[in-house]
Amino acid sequence: MIEPATNPVNNSPSNGTKMQWVSALSTRASLEAALDEAIALAQQDLSAQPDLGLIFISSAFASEYSRVMPLLQEKLSLKALLGCSGGGIVGVNTEGQARELEGKPAISLTLACLPGVEVKAFHLNAETLPDLDGPPNAWTDLIGIPTQQTPHFILLSDPFSSKINDLLQGLDFAYPGSVKVGGLASSGSAMGNRTGLFANYEFYQEGTVGLALSGNVVMEAIVAQGCRPIGQPLRVTEGERNIVLGLEDVETNLSDFGQQSRTPLEVLRSILEELSEEDRTLAQNSLFVGIARNEFKQDLEQGDFLIRNLLGVDPRVGAIAVGDRVRSGQRIQFHLRDARTSAEDLELLMKRYQMEETQKTSSAVGALMFSCLGRGESLYNKPNFDAELFSRYTKQIPISGFFCNGEIGPVGGGTFLHGYTSVFGICRQP
Repeated sequence: MIEPATNPVNNSPSNGTKMQWVSALSTRASLEAALDEAIALAQQDLSAQPDLGLIFISSAFASEYSRVMPLLQEKLSLKALLGCSGGGIVGVNTEGQARELEGKPAISLTLACLPGVEVKAFHLNAETLPDLDGPPNAWTDLIGIPTQQTPHFILLSDPFSSKINDLLQGLDFAYPGSVKVGGLASSGSAMGNRTGLFANYEFYQEGTVGLALSGNVVMEAIVAQGCRPIGQPLRVTEGERNIVLGLEDVETNLSDFGQQSRTPLEVLRSILEELSEEDRTLAQNSLFVGIARNEFKQDLEQGDFLIRNLLGVDPRVGAIAVGDRVRSGQRIQFHLRDARTSAEDLELLMKRYQMEETQKTSSAVGALMFSCLGRGESLYNKPNFDAELFSRYTKQIPISGFFCNGEIGPVGGGTFLHGYTSVFGICRQP
């Protein structure tokens, strides 16, 4: 799914100055040496003072997270700084190549000069989030930016203490025209659950850190969920919370709603019978449910669905449990996921983005990548797959990011927490 850019109000003229965005990667085993190298590499490609810093740090440095911000504060003076820990780190090496470094020491540092852009980093505790039944101004007061500025957001959250789904719903409610991307901080398997969040030279272990970008900036999002549909779209005729009890073909006349309903298990068995032997084997472990996000689009395509886990089947009543709420009248479709499908899905989205890029009057300057820990080399059996594919279709713009415990990105006008997904946030000057 490619989410189109919005055109935010430009409150601060850029005076013709171009954006600069550089990404540097260090694999030094010493924290001080890695930070020094990343800073030196990034600064050598800048011709102006940077406004923004983004840092993603390998969980190999988990015991030293508290030292990262004091060391950076000695070396960099920035208007806003944001970052977190990751079980894998994405960045650009000295040869200009996008790299994914998994399970080894690495620091990825992005420095950006953003003329005419207001940058604001913040930290939110879960207990400070407004009630979801409250007015939108409760959320704008929390962030401190009016709705009309249409800020775009980068959100990095602790996976256990952030109430991230409530936060996403609230931000969508208050800032419906804003793009929101990010991920849940992660750790390496050897480091337990220890994660780190960084904002404005402070170290946090709970909640969410975020960055709001408003003014002379456009952000676009690409959300590659890595699935392909099987069978046909179906309409839910009976559902309760996350349990689907009845399905019918979408082509069924709505005046006959529910009259040709079958149990989800019956429908699924008929779909599996039509699959190849290879896909039937794949369905044993990699079967998912896609929920259509656009109620009005007639012809649903790959990318129009929010992919959710199939949690279980009740053979007594033929029901299925889905990892999200469902309701009667909603359209769903079963999906499969594997390495080939994930690669094809991302390439399809990148080709679409490349075609749209030719219609735009400005070029992208930099990008962020938030990829699931379940992707990478363990999925593709080769390193750097998603990062290299992205770079191939974007003229190798600087990219940085990390491997997440969950990815944040928009689908069908709303922002969701995903799994097994790669989300890209792309910045450009209007």
